Amino acid sequence: MWLPILGLLLGLGIGWFSPFTVPVEYAKYLSVAILAALDSVFGGLRAAQEEHFDSTVFLTGFFTNTLLASLLAYIGDRIGVDLYLAAVVAFGVRLFNNLAIIRRHLLKK
Repeated sequence: MWLPILGLLLGLGIGWFSPFTVPVEYAKYLSVAILAALDSVFGGLRAAQEEHFDSTVFLTGFFTNTLLASLLAYIGDRIGVDLYLAAVVAFGVRLFNNLAIIRRHLLKK
């Protein structure tokens, strides 16, 4: 259960102290990819609390969601439609749903 939290904290620490900047043209893609990755992390935490965490499902979901969300944003950019908003809404809803379930599990303990 602590592996996703450790990975999240490590990634946030590296990102915070890194002098790396993202060009404005890629900000849309990166923001959607980060949202998809966070959704996977919170889904992994939820699965760990419900005691059915599977690392294969977590890793494949993490990379598939991130790549698909970025690809959706890219395709939308190419055709002139803001398709990234669909990914933002979908992953945003899932993220808050997972967070609410995690919170309920913690309050029951």
